[in-house]
Amino acid sequence: MIQVAVLGYGTVGSGVVEVIETNKADINKKAGEELNVKYILDLRDFPGDPYENKVVHDYNIILNDPEVVIICETMGGVKPAYDFTKQALMAGKSVCTSNKELVANHGPELIQIAKDHQCNYLFEASVGGGIPIIRPLNYSLTAEKIDGITGILNGTTNYILTKMDKEGADFEDVLKEAQEKGYAERNPEADVEGYDACRKIAILSSLMCGKNVKYEDIYTEGITKISSADFKYARQMNKSVKLLAMSRDTEDGFFAMVAPFMISKEHPLYSVSDVFNAVYVHGNMLGDSMYYGRGAGKLPTASAVVSDVVDCARHQGKTIMCFWDAENVKVTDIGDAKRKFFVRVKADQKEAAMKAFGSLAEVSVGIAEEFAFMTQVLSEKEFNEKIEQAGGCINRIRIMA
Repeated sequence: MIQVAVLGYGTVGSGVVEVIETNKADINKKAGEELNVKYILDLRDFPGDPYENKVVHDYNIILNDPEVVIICETMGGVKPAYDFTKQALMAGKSVCTSNKELVANHGPELIQIAKDHQCNYLFEASVGGGIPIIRPLNYSLTAEKIDGITGILNGTTNYILTKMDKEGADFEDVLKEAQEKGYAERNPEADVEGYDACRKIAILSSLMCGKNVKYEDIYTEGITKISSADFKYARQMNKSVKLLAMSRDTEDGFFAMVAPFMISKEHPLYSVSDVFNAVYVHGNMLGDSMYYGRGAGKLPTASAVVSDVVDCARHQGKTIMCFWDAENVKVTDIGDAKRKFFVRVKADQKEAAMKAFGSLAEVSVGIAEEFAFMTQVLSEKEFNEKIEQAGGCINRIRIMA
C-alpha cells in the first residue's frame, strides 16, 4: 500500500481526496498498487467531514513518517509551500502540486532536488488545470522541436471576455457577475492583470526550451482596458478578443508575452469560450496540435494532481525525466516583435493618425466620436512611436497573425 499525504484541505486539496476515494478501484489498478490518503495537513479542523480523522496540524508528522512516500501540495503560494516541498524531496518523498506560483519561482531547483534524491516533483495541474499539457511536452512530443506555444490559460478572463463578446456587456459588470458566481476572486488582480497566465506561460516556455524562462521577464498586459466597443469593432472584422499567453523560439531570439489579441474565426482558439482553456503547440515536424478542456476548478485540477500521484506510484525510486535547467533564457525585448494593430483614436485625431501611420485600413461601426483602423505590420517600437505622433489612442489591441 502506498501512503499519500495532502497539504491543504481547500478547494483543490479536498478535490484530490475526493478523486482518490471516488475512483479508488481504477486508480489503484493504474498505479499498480493500492493508494491511501493517510494524512491531510491544514490549520483548521473539519468536524463532521468524512476524513476529519486524517487531519493533522503539524507538518513534521508527515515528514517523519517513513510510510508516506507521495505528498500532494495544494496549499498555493510560495511560503510555506516551498519549505515543505523542499524538505519532502530531500527526504525522498515525491511531491505532486497544482501550485503554479511555486513552480514558476523554484521549478528548476525543486526538480534537481528530486533528481538528487531519487524521487519526483510533478506539476501537471499547475498550468492547465485538468488539461494534460506538461506530460505531452515531456513525453508525447519528445521527437519534436517545439518552437511555439500559444494559450488561453486563464478561465476567469476567458469567461469575462466571452460574456462581453456575446452580451455586449462592459468589463466591470461582467467581473462583478464572475465574482458572484465564484469564477473570480474577491481580489481579481492576478487574473485580470494577466499575472496568472504569465506564470503559466513561463512554465510552458521553460519546458519548451529546457532552460529557465523567468516570469518577471515576460511582458504582461491584462484585460482591464478592453471595452464593449472593442468587441463591436472585432465583430465587424470577423474576430474576437482573447487574452493570449505566447512564446516563440525563433532565429531572432526568444519572445514571450501575455496580452489581449484579436483573433479571427479561422483560428482554433477563437472557439474556446467561457471558463475553458486551450494550449496551441507548434512543433517543427508535427505542425500544430491543441489541448483543450477545463483549465481550473476543484475536480479537473484535482484529477491532474492525482494523475501525477499515479505516475509517482509507478516510478518509485526512479526519477521521471523533466528537462528544465536553471540557466536563464534571455527573453528578447518586445519592441522588436512585429504584428498588425487595431487602434481607436478620437475623431479629431483622424488626420494625425493617417499622417503618422500612412497606410491603414479604416474600421467603422458607426461610433461618430471615434476613428478606428488597422495598421500594416509594424514592430512594437515603431507602433509606439507612430501612435505618439498621432497624439495617443483610446485603445489598441494586437492582431494575431
